[in-house]
Amino acid sequence: MSTSEVAQPSSGGIIAFIEKAGKKIPDPIIIFMWFLVFVFALTALIGGLTFETQSADGSAITHTIKKMTEAEHVRWVFDNALLNNWLGFGGGVLGVILIVMLGVGVAESSGLFNALIKKIGTRLNEKFLAPALIFLGIMSSIATDAGYLILIPLAGLLYAGLGKNPMIGMAAAFAGVSAGFSANLIPATPVDVIIGLNAQIFAESQGIPFQAADGSALTPATMHYYFIFVSTFMLVGLGAWVTKKFIEPKFKDMPYDLPEGMDLSDFSVTEDEKKGLRAAFWGLLASIGVVVLLALGPLAPYENDAGKTVTPYLNNVILLITFIFTSVGAAFGVATGKFKSLMDVVKAMVAQMNTMGYILVLTFFCYNFLGILGYSGLGTYITYLGASGLSAMGLQDSPIMLIIGFVLTTALINLFVGGLTSKWMLLGPIFVPMLYAVNPAMTPELVAAAYRVADSSTNIITPMMTYAGVILAFMRKYNKNLSFGDVITMMIPYSLTFLVFWTGLLIAFFTFNIPFGF
Repeated sequence: MSTSEVAQPSSGGIIAFIEKAGKKIPDPIIIFMWFLVFVFALTALIGGLTFETQSADGSAITHTIKKMTEAEHVRWVFDNALLNNWLGFGGGVLGVILIVMLGVGVAESSGLFNALIKKIGTRLNEKFLAPALIFLGIMSSIATDAGYLILIPLAGLLYAGLGKNPMIGMAAAFAGVSAGFSANLIPATPVDVIIGLNAQIFAESQGIPFQAADGSALTPATMHYYFIFVSTFMLVGLGAWVTKKFIEPKFKDMPYDLPEGMDLSDFSVTEDEKKGLRAAFWGLLASIGVVVLLALGPLAPYENDAGKTVTPYLNNVILLITFIFTSVGAAFGVATGKFKSLMDVVKAMVAQMNTMGYILVLTFFCYNFLGILGYSGLGTYITYLGASGLSAMGLQDSPIMLIIGFVLTTALINLFVGGLTSKWMLLGPIFVPMLYAVNPAMTPELVAAAYRVADSSTNIITPMMTYAGVILAFMRKYNKNLSFGDVITMMIPYSLTFLVFWTGLLIAFFTFNIPFGF
């Protein structure tokens, strides 16, 4: 079913060029197939090349690029292709995706999402819709990857329910979830802890004081809080502006398809749906109560043998969210008569899994490529080349140019090497001490903040981002011919706007000596 037959508006200038080039970008599965071939060919040429990077304690680490065409490395590829490089990649991120979609499948199949969309659509002022989605996307980072798997498809359904092109809502939500990953109103998020603690290690291991510019000691988990607090509101405003200025005019008259079973001819909430929503509300309260009991009981924080605090309820937040979605969806389905037995709930889960075939194929090639990139040493070499290039610029007397140079280098590397933590573990030991040695104004929290700005801003325009193919699969529900180039073209205005203004905010904090955190 198509909601419109209006022709796609044309663009001019650089945007037209980007769109034309973007449409020539192959499907991500094809890209990663070619990448695998490229890795083997490149390592056959430069295998054995050695280079040095700096470790956290200041000592030199010698790396050697492996020639992947050699027998032992070919055996490694086959031995690790299924378990480690695919199913176990990123700590089992594929399993996380599939588990979340089980819960989403129950809620979607029950009709809960359609009812919520109609309910919200009659109450929410449309001018607040885009900023609300971007804000929720930014805040969703406290729940690890839940924003990618839940908020983005919900945004598409919400816009479709309002008679608007779902791409508009999904683009806004994607910008909030991914580009705004390093902003939040809540202190000491997992990202704060990872960045802060490692920055302290990188600095102190080489005799660099872990202090702010005024000489005060830094607290790793909150050393960026003021900066990310202000960043949250700035990114919401910028994201809403980009959505209104670029995304809405581009997509408002484009045709799109509706998911099977979604009938928008009657936008009123039926009596059965009202009954189901009441049941879903009580199901939500009950499931939250169970989660709270778990968080206070068997999943409560505790200190391990090493003296570190472990928070099991945060470590298992995806499972808890899935439980809530399943419970609420099941309550709605039972109340409306959609689910008459437990087997109906099982069928809803199975139906959702039937739509995941593309993601399974995509992740097989993507995760195997990323695994080989790390194993061969090419990923580290890419980072090494970027770091060396910045060092060769000779920007010792200009801290602002050092900030801009580091931001641009990290943003560029992020297009080719995914993973916030892995890149920080490679770039941090080099740049935290190096930039301070070049200019003492480049304190550890400033360098770490610059890294966060750059890494987050280009997440939405790189196929290396773990969920890039997943987002494409969600969007293809409404446009089956959508290419990854189309997605990149869609998200470039967000990426460039965030990168420019966020870097400007970073420089303003530095120039006016505003504390980054406490």
